[in-house]
Amino acid sequence: MPIKHRVQRKSLKTSHTVSSPLGNPQAHQSGVLQKLLQEDPACDYDLIVIGCGSGGLSCAQEAAALGRRVMVLDLVVPSPQGTSWGLGGTCVNVGCIPKKLMHQAALLGQALTDSRKFGWECSQQVKHNWETMTEAIQKHVGSLNRSYQRALREKAVAYVNSYGEFVEHHKIKATNGKGQETYYTAAKFVIATGERPRYLGIQGDKEYCITSDDLFSLPYCPGATLVVGGSSVALECAGFLAGLGLEVTVMVSSQLLQGFDQEMAEKVASSMQQLGVRFLRKFVPVEVQQLEKGSPGKLKVVAKSTEGTEMIEGLYNTVLLAIGRDSCTKKIGLEKIGVKVNEKTGKIPVNDVEQSSVPYVYAVGDVVEGQPELMPVAVQAGRLLARRLFGGRLEKCDYINAPTVVFTPLEYGCCGYAEEKAVEVYRKENLEVYHTLFWPLEWTVACRDSNTCYAKIIYSKFDNQVNCPFR
Repeated sequence: MPIKHRVQRKSLKTSHTVSSPLGNPQAHQSGVLQKLLQEDPACDYDLIVIGCGSGGLSCAQEAAALGRRVMVLDLVVPSPQGTSWGLGGTCVNVGCIPKKLMHQAALLGQALTDSRKFGWECSQQVKHNWETMTEAIQKHVGSLNRSYQRALREKAVAYVNSYGEFVEHHKIKATNGKGQETYYTAAKFVIATGERPRYLGIQGDKEYCITSDDLFSLPYCPGATLVVGGSSVALECAGFLAGLGLEVTVMVSSQLLQGFDQEMAEKVASSMQQLGVRFLRKFVPVEVQQLEKGSPGKLKVVAKSTEGTEMIEGLYNTVLLAIGRDSCTKKIGLEKIGVKVNEKTGKIPVNDVEQSSVPYVYAVGDVVEGQPELMPVAVQAGRLLARRLFGGRLEKCDYINAPTVVFTPLEYGCCGYAEEKAVEVYRKENLEVYHTLFWPLEWTVACRDSNTCYAKIIYSKFDNQVNCPFR
């Protein structure tokens, strides 16, 4: 693949020599002159993107559309359970896409129950087939992987299925799955390596537990499941597993949905409890033992209270860890070229144009420190970054008011500050909070609880007066 693109690069140089725009008075206005002046003929590429997630792909494709020589590097290291995947990063393969599809599968189960009130006469014995669902979802994910590969080819972006590591300034080593090494240089780099699930560091976690990296392609129904963690990933997975009829327990050491509005988080938890999800609060696992092998097998989990010496034990078929994610920045040689990284989180501090401490190295997506970890935000950031670097544009990504949704059974959407953060920023006496309960029309005939759905607006008294719909 690199040879093909070096040929293209040579062809590009030839066209510049034969028909040079330097004497063309319209060259400056058209941007061709600017492109030529930015291009570094001493480098193999104008841009190398390390990581093929949503942010990296959008940046690479936009840069290629602007006429730049672009390469993307990506090699997924298998999870401890051996799970790997193709192009597209976390969201496409082990995040948003399969998660929303499994969430939809659970919603369809509720819809079957509701449908009887709407006149549909169906058998009371309704079963869910896990294997059928995962096969269909993975088929769709595979089609997305192929579409990304096709898009890269169409835009003449060189895709190399290798692990990228900086060896010196402007130079990286690409190591493929067979250990073969190739070296490439570029004028600019974008780090878009994303994150991977964190493990507990206790006996039996990597041997017997799974994470969201494994769940969405799990070849068998997980059975009675312990979900460890209170993150959005934890509650979303617990929610759709319960919606598919499985026995689910959530073990959380502190807050649910940390960083989100806590009143809303507790309403989400309450709705999940009504679906049969059991919550074990203020406990952390200290050991996982395998009692029986199988698909699934049987596991014993020993847990300890975070507020005392109490110990508990439980038996489960599957243990799903969703305790957070670590940035994939430790083994890509950033220290060799002086890129500053937060030692605690592994995230890369950047300025308001996604530039790291090394001027020619940028970062987008989940590896960026202090920014929302959302796929649409990464896509926008990557696209705008390419336009600033190679298109003469100035627009920056707005990270502040990014709406997001937690796809729990009772879906939770939000935008702006949580109430706790608003109090911190504006002080409680300068805020007004409006609340309302509502009953969706489609819930009325189905006789679902009229006091479940809830909306909340947090209003700063400093802002101009508006007509609040809750008044």
